[in-house]
Amino acid sequence: MRTAADANIPYKVYLTENELPRAWYNVRADMKNKPAPLLNPGTGKPMGYDDLRPVFCDELVRQELDDTTPYIAIPAEIRDFYKMYRPSPLVRAYCLEEKLGTPAKIYYKFEGNNTSGSHKLNSAIAQAYYAKQQGLKGVTTETGAGQWGTALSMACAYLGLDCRVYMVKCSYEQKPFRREVMRTYGASVTPSPSATTEIGRKILAEHPDTTGSLGCAISEAVEVATHTPGYRYVLGSVLNQVLLHQSVIGLEAKSAFDKIGVRPDVIIGCAGGGSNLGGLIAPFMREKLRGENDYRFIAVEPASCPSFTRGKFAYDFCDTGMVCPLAKMYTLGSGFIPSANHAGGLRYHGMSSTLSQLYHDGYMEARAVEQTAVFEAAEYFARVEGILPAPESSHAIRVAIDEAIRCRETGEEKTILFGLTGTGYFDMVAYQKYNDGQMSDTIPTDEELAASFAGLPKVPDTVA
Repeated sequence: MRTAADANIPYKVYLTENELPRAWYNVRADMKNKPAPLLNPGTGKPMGYDDLRPVFCDELVRQELDDTTPYIAIPAEIRDFYKMYRPSPLVRAYCLEEKLGTPAKIYYKFEGNNTSGSHKLNSAIAQAYYAKQQGLKGVTTETGAGQWGTALSMACAYLGLDCRVYMVKCSYEQKPFRREVMRTYGASVTPSPSATTEIGRKILAEHPDTTGSLGCAISEAVEVATHTPGYRYVLGSVLNQVLLHQSVIGLEAKSAFDKIGVRPDVIIGCAGGGSNLGGLIAPFMREKLRGENDYRFIAVEPASCPSFTRGKFAYDFCDTGMVCPLAKMYTLGSGFIPSANHAGGLRYHGMSSTLSQLYHDGYMEARAVEQTAVFEAAEYFARVEGILPAPESSHAIRVAIDEAIRCRETGEEKTILFGLTGTGYFDMVAYQKYNDGQMSDTIPTDEELAASFAGLPKVPDTVA
């Protein structure tokens, strides 16, 4: 509820174009325990610049391996592109506070005000830019719910690059309009697993009825990139380079809070591979790591794909086909495929190595939520705040509402920030299922997870 004390706090806080961040923040520079190195799946040895060049763009490899540089300049061309939709607003959810009857102050950073409909464009334009600068013809990638594929196709169209997208099969079928947006921007979109790659054919032979996973789609995209001259693979989450680019979210949020003299107590983000969460918390985590301020960070993941809350902190393949580097992360096993009835995105089997290390070291909390509760929160938020949220974002909304209710019960006046990663207008099949009472919760059993963990690679203790 807006009180007299809030008279000077606007509904929306905007930065000017001149206040747009000029450098991304690399949280690894301030981490005492750095993320473990990527390992070569063939030799088990740490991978360096020359090892990663056949897969990723040269500059992105340098960013991926950089554990020491705190700030990396954003090229002028990328900053100019950002100005089409950034800075994005920091919004005070006064209506939500009033409906909940909570003393908590609730803010959200809204990343849905661009054509791709999500935060993914922040890294898509950066990765496409570096590919263009290197003189490449095009890039390959995977996409789950479709937000990343949409963002990358938009960035590639802007820069004149070919874009080949492998889309998780169940999403390809459930979200035809998201698929058509990608095609409108000139991308080719293939349901994964497909018969167009060696790895796809192998997966289909072993699991003919599979609905696909991000791990499958990654394998296919990497195979095509490494076998096609002039192409490289790009990824929309998980990697250090992606969290770096997404730090623009948190840097803007921090500047907006400073502008109005407010400091959040609790920061909440949805967590699939880690791009939104890592980007949102980055500058606040810097202060926590340096002992300058304390915050509660809550990662929210789906109960049907609970890598933080039920996964193992271990080296694992980043893809189902087991051709990508090994990363040390919280993982459910590279062969894990979420139930086909899971509609909320966040389908990746593992979590960012950076965020995994921070979680392992006790700097973050994690919470798993069931999708029916997520969509309940999504519809409540839409009716109160007027924005139809993406299912991914709605995981964070669910926990933000829960935290605000807890404040109502305890009388605590906490300030809550959550990431609203994008809009849900391409997710209406999922909303329809919820409204028709056809949505259910499918949570993997301990036995199912144990079977998946059994396939984790054996890595010597000297490396792990």
